[in-house]
Parts: sequence; structure tokens; C-alpha cells
Amino acid sequence: MSPNPTAAVQAANPLLGDAVLAALELPDFSALRPEHIEPAVRELMARVRAAHERVCAGDPARPASWEDLVQALEPDSEALGRAWGMVSHLHAVADTPELRRAFNAMLPEVTQLWTELGSDPRLFARYRALREGSGFAALPALRRRIVEHALRDLRLSGAELRGEAHARFEAIEQRGAELEQAFSEHLLDATDGFSLRAEASQLEGLPDDLLQTAHEAAGEQGGWRFTLHQPSYVPLMQHARDRALRQAMYRAYVTRASELGDPRLDNSGIMAELLALRAELARLLGFADYAELSLQTKMADSAAQVEEFLLDLARRARPYAERDLRELRAFAATELGLPDLQSWDLAFASERLREQRYAYSEEQLRQYFTEPQVLAGLFDLVHRLFGVRIVEQPASGAWHPEVRLWRVERDGGELLGHVYTDLHARPGKRGGAWMDGLRSRWLRADGALQTPVAVLTCNFASGVGARPPLLSHDDVQTLFHEFGHGLHHLLTRVDELGASGLSGVEWDAVELPSQFLENYCWEWEVLRGLGRHVDTGEALPRELFDRMLAARNFQAGMQTLRQVEFSLFDLRVHRDLREFTPQAVAGIAEQVRREVAVVFPPEFARFQHSFSHIFAGGYAAGYYSYKWAEVLSADAYAQFEEHGVLDPDTGARFRDEILARGSSRDAIDSFRAFRGREPSIDALLRHQGMAG
Repeated sequence: MSPNPTAAVQAANPLLGDAVLAALELPDFSALRPEHIEPAVRELMARVRAAHERVCAGDPARPASWEDLVQALEPDSEALGRAWGMVSHLHAVADTPELRRAFNAMLPEVTQLWTELGSDPRLFARYRALREGSGFAALPALRRRIVEHALRDLRLSGAELRGEAHARFEAIEQRGAELEQAFSEHLLDATDGFSLRAEASQLEGLPDDLLQTAHEAAGEQGGWRFTLHQPSYVPLMQHARDRALRQAMYRAYVTRASELGDPRLDNSGIMAELLALRAELARLLGFADYAELSLQTKMADSAAQVEEFLLDLARRARPYAERDLRELRAFAATELGLPDLQSWDLAFASERLREQRYAYSEEQLRQYFTEPQVLAGLFDLVHRLFGVRIVEQPASGAWHPEVRLWRVERDGGELLGHVYTDLHARPGKRGGAWMDGLRSRWLRADGALQTPVAVLTCNFASGVGARPPLLSHDDVQTLFHEFGHGLHHLLTRVDELGASGLSGVEWDAVELPSQFLENYCWEWEVLRGLGRHVDTGEALPRELFDRMLAARNFQAGMQTLRQVEFSLFDLRVHRDLREFTPQAVAGIAEQVRREVAVVFPPEFARFQHSFSHIFAGGYAAGYYSYKWAEVLSADAYAQFEEHGVLDPDTGARFRDEILARGSSRDAIDSFRAFRGREPSIDALLRHQGMAG
């Protein structure tokens, strides 16, 4: 099709249309077809190039202003980013062969465009002219900050490179995007491509709703069909008494997208090439390694500081982890007849130990957490803490019938934004849980206020029969976690596009609001409102809550070391690797494991082949952010513990000093403004039962 669609095509294409209306209306996914993608994206790319050329044309030393530089670029760049975000989101949650082909056909061109423009020395010169111009000091502080960040980002995008170095930088960016996409697709296809059919003799111990779902999945062939999707895999590993069934499922799960499976889906070479390219990219920009480059936009000062933080955490957690493992092995040997505890036994044995020690099971708890009641309780909490209401409205234009749409507003009715929830696992949907911003808050130059739109994606089990979906307590925490990200995006009061919501927030501070909100999953005042038995409507018994609370730090030492292991692997594979081969990557994983782990998986385990956070998800040399931000979130929550966990005044301060600020100031300054001091690790250690 023509790169300049006709008016009729443009009107029918949900990726195009009137810019002001797009700032006010919700996106229409239901009308988006694979054939829309190429013409619309090409048209939007052409507009971005034209705006870029207008800004960069002429004498680079001529005076520059905010209006003829930043405001001149924003409308078309935002429109392309918003449209490509819709396509990317649809590809992640409703993948089809046609959509994948259309997405992959345009991915290289979109990547190339952003790489070219982000590394254009002419644009760098224009920003520098603005920074050095006489009018810069008169700009509001926020706009000055955005300009400084733009100059930093242009440097990190290669704008100061010339000749062959510049061309090589662009080629690396292009190839890196292709490899990350391939990594993600391989993992999705490997997950979707495996299922195991079980017989009645193998089902002892499995929950009834899992059995019903598995039986329905088996179809006309009969029996029970289990998959590697979380709602199937996790409860099977926790409850299946058939050890051979657990072993078969475990092996399939930990070898996904590796050389031990379908060779067409092997991520081995992708990882090695990605790491080599990232190291080369860092050297081109004058950094010793990719970890040093990655930390330029984070709170942490250096890789050495991050490593010291992780090793200190490992040292503090190790005695607790060793105790956890000793107790689990002794229990498995004496109570379960498993003297040789293996990796495929860990979840099963741990769940049995939890049941014996605390007299409850996760399955028992699930009966009290119906999805509708949990959502209602979450929204009530948000209202009590932050003074905002969340009201459902028709989800017209959504991408799947199960998707729901919520309006977020102040008590007086002022619209703050919208959030979609897409909570259930299904084929063609990427695993895991995440929050995406489909649109950011922005007061446009034409006076139209664009309100933010978020999408919250999880992979919980669907309801069985007439029963509503049931959530495990881990699921409840996941939902609260992702909604914390959503609040960070939706409750911003920053009107400048370059600093609103999560835009520009240091990556190792992004997890602060999400992990903060998880704390409320352990508060009686909250859980008693969202826990109702699915069959009887009985409120969550206080006795059951007390047993659950007593088990809060069950195996916290082992869990902490596992997160440290992942984080340290990520850091070192981006800093210390010199030979870029799958064997060398595996060598780093083994070295880290020997240094910090207490649990050692079998030789065939390939966790790195499915580590999409760092190979496809933006956390490269930044996975430590979860633990780093956990220190901040635990310490911030301690302020609520001191004043009342549901204290609205403290909630308003958290909203105003952290959630509303975007990147208008450094994250550490926002934390200090809320807490009144520097962060301390003490609250985290106390929350995890590792103080003293």
C-alpha cells in the first residue's frame, strides 16, 4: 500500500486519525488488523522524519527555543510511539501468525528510525544550542531538566559518534532489537508448544479446579492435559504426588527455548550474540562494559556498588537460607520418603512443610480470594490511601472478551486516566505479569490534556464452570504489584511528556511503588475486606490469616538468595564476560551459583534461556533493581507502619511526593521528601525475618 494512505484508509485505521481526538479518546484494539500496521506505521514514520528534518535544518548554531525544538518534535513522535505501543501490546497478548509477520516486518524499520534520530548529531547540536542559549535559564526547572536528560540520552544513543563508529552503532541497535524479539518469540512458542497428557493414576493430590481445567484442555482425546503456563505448571508442581509427573514437567519447563528442545527455538546463540553486541556498543560509547553503560540512567553509582549491595544481602540471607534448606531436606526425608530431594521436589515438599507447620495450604487460601472480591478490595484500598476512585466502564475496543476497562478519577470526578486489566493465561499470550503505559499524561501545546492509559497484564487461571477465577495469595501479591506500577503511571501530575508517569524515572526506582503496594497483602484490615469464600461467602477467618502471617517469611532466606543469584548473574554476564559463547554464559551462571546459592539445579537446567527480563525485557544489567527498590519500598512502608498503614495523610504524602512526581526530580530526592531521611535496609530485613 502507499506510504501516504488515502483519507478513507486513514479514517478506518485505528493507528491513525486526528491527533487531538487521539489525546482524548481510548485506543481501539478491536478494529486493529495486521494489514493496518504497515501503512499506518509508515505514514507515522514519515511524519516523524519530516518534523525531525524541519527541526534540524539550517545552521546548527542558530538560537534554539523549547517551542521550535521540543514542542515541534513531540506530537509526531508521541503519535508513532503510541501507535507502535498498541501494535507491540497486541503482539504480546494476542499473537497470531499474521500479526507476528506484520510486527516483525516493521520492527527493523521502526528500530532503525529511532536509532537514526536518537543518534543524529544535528539534533544533538540543536539541544546543545538550547542548553547554551541565553533563554535556557528562564525556562521552568522541569523543562531545563528534560533538556539535560535529552542531551544525556542522545550521547548514550551515539549522537557524538562519527563515520564507521556511528554506522556500526546503528547496526548493533538494529540487530539487538531483532534478537530480543526472537528470544521472546522462541520462549512463547516453546511454552505454548509443550503439553503433557496424564492418566488418572498420576493425579493424586491435584486440586479439583486444576483437574477440571486439565480435563477440558484434553478435549475429545480424554485424560488430563497439563501445560507450562503458570496456572497449570505451578499448582501441579506444588501438589502432584506422582514424582515422575513432577520430574517430566520440571524438565520441560527448565529446558524451554534451549538446545535440549526444539532446535528452531533455541535461544543459546541469541544470548551469546546479544551479549557480544551489547559489550561492543558500550565500548563504542567509551564505557568499559555494558553494565557501566546501563547504570548511567539508574540510581546506583557503579557496578561495584551494585555487586557490594548484592553480596552483602547474600551474606545476611545465607544463614537463613541454609536453615531453610536443612529443615526442608529433613522433612522430605522423614515425612515424604524423599531422602534425595531434587529440584522437581522442592515446590511439592515446601508446600507439604508449610501445611504441617502452619496448618494451612495455598489451595485452602485460594478459596477465599475470588478475582472480583480481590479487585474490589484493591480498589477500596487505593481509594482510602490516595483519594482516587476506580470505576468500571464498558471495554469497547478491547482486544479480548475477558479484558475489563476502569476509569480512574478523583473523588470530585476529575478524570485521571484509564486502566485495562487482562488477567488470565491463554495461548498466544506472553507469560508473566507486567504493566504497560499505552499513553502518558501530556498537556499538549494546543491545550488538550491527554490523560494516561495503562494496561495491567497477568496470567492467572480462568474461572472453572460457573465459579469466578480464584487467586492464590501469590497471585494477589502479583496483582497488587502491577497495580502499583499502574498508579505510578496514572497518578502523575506532571504535564510535560518527557517527565510524566514513569518516563525518565531511574530504572532501579521504578519498582518502588509496585513493591510498596505488595505490603498491603499482609494487612488484616485489607485482607478481611477482599477475602470471601467462593462457595459460602464466609469472610476470611482471622485464625487462617494469623497462620498465613506466621508463614510470611517461610523460606525467605532461600528466596532472597535466588533473587540475588539472578541479579548477580545479570550484572556479571554484562560486565565480566570476555568470550561470547553459550558455554561462557553458562559458566558465569555456574560461578555465581557456587558463590551465593544453597540450592543447585540439575545439569540440564537452562534458566538463562528463559530469562526474558534481561534478554528481551529491558532489565539488562538492571535486574538488581527489584532488590534495590525493595529497600526503598520497605522503608517507605515503615512510614505507614509508624503512622497507621491506612492513614490517609501519609497516603496523600506518598501520592504527592512519589507517585505524582514522574521524573521531575531524582528518585532519591522524592524518597527523601517522603521519608525525611536517607533509605535504610533495616525495614527490609525486618519484613523478611532476617533482622539481627
